[in-house]
Amino acid sequence: MKLSVSKNVMEGEILAPGSKSHTIRALAIACLAKGNSIIKNPLVSSDTISSLTAASTLGAWIKRGDDTAWKISGTGGHFIEPANTINMGNSGTGTRLFTALAALAPWKIGFDGDDSLRTRPMGPLLDALKKLGVASSSSGGFCPFIIRGPLKGGETAVVGKSSQYLSALLLAAPLAPEKTIIHVSGLNEIPYVDITLDWLRREGIEFTCTEDYSFFEIPGGQTYRPFSARIPGDFSSACFPAAAAAVTGGSVTIRNLDFKDAQGDRKVFDYLAQMGAKVTKTADSVTVKAGKKLHAVELDLNSTPDALPIMAVAAACAEGTSVFRNVAQARIKETDRIHCMKLELEKMGIQVKEFEDGLSVTGGVLHGASVDGHMDHRIAMALAVAGFAVADSSETTVIDGAESISVSYPGFFEDFASLGATFYEM
Repeated sequence: MKLSVSKNVMEGEILAPGSKSHTIRALAIACLAKGNSIIKNPLVSSDTISSLTAASTLGAWIKRGDDTAWKISGTGGHFIEPANTINMGNSGTGTRLFTALAALAPWKIGFDGDDSLRTRPMGPLLDALKKLGVASSSSGGFCPFIIRGPLKGGETAVVGKSSQYLSALLLAAPLAPEKTIIHVSGLNEIPYVDITLDWLRREGIEFTCTEDYSFFEIPGGQTYRPFSARIPGDFSSACFPAAAAAVTGGSVTIRNLDFKDAQGDRKVFDYLAQMGAKVTKTADSVTVKAGKKLHAVELDLNSTPDALPIMAVAAACAEGTSVFRNVAQARIKETDRIHCMKLELEKMGIQVKEFEDGLSVTGGVLHGASVDGHMDHRIAMALAVAGFAVADSSETTVIDGAESISVSYPGFFEDFASLGATFYEM
């Protein structure tokens, strides 16, 4: 799908969609619990539906209704044997979490996904599971792969290049028959681990850990209990309309956001304020207004890697050169987001320098261009925001691969149209 975007000022109010990170963790726990759970305000996107399908394939009974609340009858950790490979589509989070869950079963279970998912490394998680009694076979540590449990517990180590490896182990380990000890090195994206730990605490799961999360001890033989919970708004998605207000000279209010939540991307609103946008927070909303002019910043994005694409666009509209570092893990997302953002912003007339662990972006004049979303939802959305901010209203930006936006923000087009965006499918 090619999307044509024109220059516009973003004005208005929208409701943030449910958090993808919380929705997938809630699904995993509901699948493991014995009894009926209710997940209110879930994010309904292609990624979360992939996880919903995985839970169903493993034996959870699911009632979606009108998708305002999902009712899940869990397995108690006693899965059925899937007849076929579990297809996770484009969901890296879902694949990693449900791989560890499936490792609790005593039979072979296969996982696969789309072309993008097949580029995302699974090796560190499979290696960590091996030390806990789980066999696996894969194509060089990537999808497709097969695992065979059961996960017994014991002592293992994992490299935290992606925090999802650790989150997966933490969710599965309580159901192992023996105690599990996890040594963690090089942990990135700590706020995502905080989200996982918040869910464990909510469930009454026992664990101990060091302050820097380099060591975890989880007693075995525990159980998850059914729950009823409302999914908080997604800061990762809210970043896009927020930045759009800042770079187009507009004002946008986003509701359904809880700044007490552990989501790391809540920091993006502080980043925009540092750049000169006017940011006003309330108990459940935030308003972002454009300032006189955005200015450059230097930021460590290790805890907010998903923000790299939209922050690069904000930097393209700012005075001076912004530098984003310590975010090498952005290279192993749906795409190499560091390299891809360099390629696409350069097409729009912006000077970008690529580092191993980040980017520098020199603000300038954005021009309309034909760009590639690389089938990455966050790149496609970021480029759409750049298209709204071009200098010349006669220029349009055409984004190839815009259908990927449905992975995390299926309401993107409707929300932005309500804010004043002009775009059409080609």
